[in-house]
Amino acid sequence: MSTVVPAPYAESRPLPPYRALFAVDAKDFTGLPAVQHGPVSQLIPELVDQALERAELHELRDSKRFPANTGDGVVFGFDPALLPFVLWPFLGVLDDILGAYNRQCVGPRIRLRASLHVGPLPDADRPGDGNGTARNDTHRLLDSRPVKAILAAASEQVTHLAAVISQRVYEDVVLGAYTGLHPDRCVEVPATVEGKNFSQRAWLYVPSPSGNLVQAGVQPREESAAQAGAPADPEKDPVTRPGTHYSGNTQHVGEGAAVMGSVGRDITYTGGSTSYHGTNQHWGGGDNVAGDKRVGEAGDRR
Repeated sequence: MSTVVPAPYAESRPLPPYRALFAVDAKDFTGLPAVQHGPVSQLIPELVDQALERAELHELRDSKRFPANTGDGVVFGFDPALLPFVLWPFLGVLDDILGAYNRQCVGPRIRLRASLHVGPLPDADRPGDGNGTARNDTHRLLDSRPVKAILAAASEQVTHLAAVISQRVYEDVVLGAYTGLHPDRCVEVPATVEGKNFSQRAWLYVPSPSGNLVQAGVQPREESAAQAGAPADPEKDPVTRPGTHYSGNTQHVGEGAAVMGSVGRDITYTGGSTSYHGTNQHWGGGDNVAGDKRVGEAGDRR
């Protein structure tokens, strides 16, 4: 066996180059009939490449690093210098392409979760390239409960993409003002994954929010651009200001995602225990939603 596994902390060695990472996967892919798995698995990278082409990211489309088809999605690395353009306009373009496809398709709707991260990863055209903590965290962010909950809560007719952005990308690219994505369009969330020892601060961006998400403070693209210079109103806009935390109610979530605002449909929760004390909510499991949460009505489902 020629492969040598290095011992940690035994010596210093060069840091691998930093690579940005983009990953997507399809909502409810495993619920599709088996006959549709192959075509949908092939369709997703085609839609992503169409969006890269339309966003004029030809260089990225042709220079992906360690790309992989995950069955229900794709993941690839790329030059971090292109991160600002992936955040804006690519994510919005991808959402538009998904919407156009879903309006005319006769098969299953393609609604995607996306994650963006950056970190050191081996990239020397060798087997094993692209594997490391940054890649693991990219997939954990993609599977985190907040992005799953927000896509489940949104209208399938309007919201086709929900993206989760790592704290590192948010600080360096969004707060650094290198991208056209305004910080006010991102909502801070605790990214956790059920059954995994993973918890990170992250940021949600939904290019085309619908009903409940608008109530929760996630603004549509056009409205956000018009209000970019407007002063903050903490009573009306508690979760869209960068670096702030919702203060209307206090939430303590033992497991799950916190979605702020009024959510009237399409979210349910199951948990081991529930107790309520004043405005504080303590849930043993499931999704924690501050505001009006109505369950038990017709159509309430995840």
